[in-house]
Amino acid sequence: MDRRDFLKGAAAAAAGIAALAAVPDSPDAPKKHGYADMSSAERRRNRFLNLPLTTHEGREVRFYDDLLRGKTVLLNFFYTICTAEAICPLGTANLVEVQGLLGPRVGKDIFFYSITLDPENDTPGALKSYAKVFGAKPGWEFLTGEKETIDRLRRNLGYVNLDPVKDKDPSQHSGMVRYGIEPLERWAACPILTRPLWIARYLTWMEPGGKRPTTA
Repeated sequence: MDRRDFLKGAAAAAAGIAALAAVPDSPDAPKKHGYADMSSAERRRNRFLNLPLTTHEGREVRFYDDLLRGKTVLLNFFYTICTAEAICPLGTANLVEVQGLLGPRVGKDIFFYSITLDPENDTPGALKSYAKVFGAKPGWEFLTGEKETIDRLRRNLGYVNLDPVKDKDPSQHSGMVRYGIEPLERWAACPILTRPLWIARYLTWMEPGGKRPTTA
C-alpha cells in the first residue's frame, strides 16, 4: 500500500467513525446531556442497543451483552440475495479472506458479526446455508431478528442514508464494515471491498501497541 492508498483508507475510516459516533435524530441515539460525564461502562452501555437477535445456529443473543461487550469486533449488514451490484456476496467473500488472515484469533479475541437486512427471508437456516457456502469459520456469527429490531440496530450503528427514499431502497445499502475494540471505545470503518490484508491491519493497528504506518 502506498501513501495515497493509505490516505484513502484513512479517509474512509474517518467517515465511518463519524457515522458510528451519532445518528442525527435517531430515537435510539444516547442522550447528549451528561454523556461525557458518564463512566466508561455507562457510556459504552448507553451507546449501543441491547436488542435480541438469533444466530445462524439458532442461538438467542443480546446485541450488546452477548456480542459486543468487552470484545474486539468486526461487523456489517448484508443481504443473502443482494441487488446492489452483488456487493454483499463480494463483501462476504472478502471478509472470509480477512478471517483467514486473522487466523485463530477469530472466535478467541476477535469476533465477526454479519447482520441480515432481510430478516423476513433470511431465517437462521438460510443464514447457516449462506455461511457454509462461503466457508465462514467459527467465530463469525450471521444474525437475524425482527424487522423492527434490525432497522433500529442499523440506525443505531450509523448505517443510514439521509435521503429517506434511498434509505429504504435495498439497492442503495452501504458497503461498509465497522470494526472496533468495545472496552477501549475505539471504532472505525472502511469499505467492505478494501483489500483483506488492509482490513486486518486497520483492525490490529487499533490495538494497544499496534504499529501504524507513517504517511510521510
